[in-house]
Amino acid sequence: MRSTVLVLLALLVVSPASRQGSGGDAADGPDAVAGVGWLYETVKGYLMASAEQASPELYDYRPTDEVRSFGQIIGHVANAQYAFCSGALQEESPSGRNLEELSSKAELVGALRESFEYCDRAYAMDEAAALETVQLFTRERTRLFALEFNMGHDFEHYGNLVTYMRSNGMVPPSSQGN
Repeated sequence: MRSTVLVLLALLVVSPASRQGSGGDAADGPDAVAGVGWLYETVKGYLMASAEQASPELYDYRPTDEVRSFGQIIGHVANAQYAFCSGALQEESPSGRNLEELSSKAELVGALRESFEYCDRAYAMDEAAALETVQLFTRERTRLFALEFNMGHDFEHYGNLVTYMRSNGMVPPSSQGN
């Protein structure tokens, strides 16, 4: 719940900046990429710490048969990051495989790390590039839209992992007091 509120607040603050341009120069307002980038770095730390701290057995855990396992969520996040960030960068995704099908903790942690390394390039774009309108997911959108969507999606699934970790007696990274 706390993560959802943070994401919604972030989008309320950042989204108006993503629509700048009709009333003035984007440089006159807050740097939207830096704002979304800060949140991305935060959730990146939480997701990587979750993936690294979870036992190999937790990777197979799912609270019910209808939902993804912990490991499948890690793979899903990595898949989605490649989709969102390749859209923002306007290039073909380098992944080429369904990372949700990986089975070992080592493979999944590596895939998640590589997806973050790829997305780091997208979050490094400057304000002008981020505010460009491009074809994304069958619609005209800003590159910043893809970055915002990715960050929100990451927080959504971090929330799932928090529940899985707490259900197994673990304290999630965002509550570890770091």
